[in-house]
Parts: sequence; structure tokens; C-alpha cells
Amino acid sequence: MGGIASKGQLRWSFWRWAIVTVPLVLLLGFWSGNLAPSGDDNAWYAALEKPALTPPGWLFPVAWTTLYILLGLAVALVVNARGARWRWPAVAMFAVEIAGLMVWSPLFFGAHKVLAAFGLICFLVLWGIATTVVFGRVRTLAAWLMVPFLVWISFAAALNLGVHRLNPDPEAVAPAGRTTQML
Repeated sequence: MGGIASKGQLRWSFWRWAIVTVPLVLLLGFWSGNLAPSGDDNAWYAALEKPALTPPGWLFPVAWTTLYILLGLAVALVVNARGARWRWPAVAMFAVEIAGLMVWSPLFFGAHKVLAAFGLICFLVLWGIATTVVFGRVRTLAAWLMVPFLVWISFAAALNLGVHRLNPDPEAVAPAGRTTQML
């Protein structure tokens, strides 16, 4: 038996990774989103003035679910790229991106720190671009799977900035109370 895998074996190896990475990324994203009620379920957010381009509430979970699936597939492609020089640096960069995403929702919706959340999402846009470039060095398709995410978080950054501009004192909009669901 030779050391070179067939196309079928390589494809199966990718799907084995995807079976792990897609649910993991979805789980982390949903967990982060549940740390603090978001969207219309959050009384504070509902009371805020929002930019005119704010999409309807139902679009956010649909968009994020789709994006998390694409991100899970992208990282599966990278992890499956045995022998690629940039494989593990790309995975590490992706982990930083996911960790930042997990902080944004509780920071914005839970702590009501709109300006800090804007700073974080600006970092995530820049870090996401860098991660996409490194993904491209490993697998071109992985980089392309990151593009919808980059577009969405850039749009989210614009919305975040719009909320900040329309609500100069967002912490005073509604009583902060206890907004996290964790004990």
C-alpha cells in the first residue's frame, strides 16, 4: 500500500473533520448568544434607537447559523490539509476569532458596553481578514468560505456604530438589571 491517499479517502477525511468542527462552531456560537438575551428578547436592546438599515430580528439567527456552518466547513478544510505549512497557525488564528465572537454578544447585549463591543468587532473584522488570508495559503476554498462572514461582521460593525451614535448613553436606556442567564 502506498502513502498517497485516494481522492475518496481525502474527501472522507474532510467530512470526518466537518462532523466535528461544524457542530462545535455552532455550539460555541449558540452558547455565546445565550449568555445574554439578544435581539427582541432583550428589553434593553428593544428600547434602543437602531439604524435604519437594521434587518428584521428573525434574520440574525438565520444569518449566524449559516455563517457558523460555513466557518465550521472552512476550518475543517484547513485542519484536513495535512502537510500544509500554515495549517496550525491558521487554526490558532481561527480560535482567536471564535473566542472574540463569543465575547461580543455578552459584551453588547449583556453588559451594554456598546462602544467596547464596537472596538471588539473592529478587531474581529481585521483579525478575520488576516485569518482569511492565512486560510487562503492553506486552502483557497476555506478562504472563500470566510468571505460571507467578513461581509456580515463588517455590516454588524456598522450597525454597532450606528447604535452607539443614536444612543449616546446606552447603559441608561433601560435598567441594566441581571441580563445574563448564567448563575
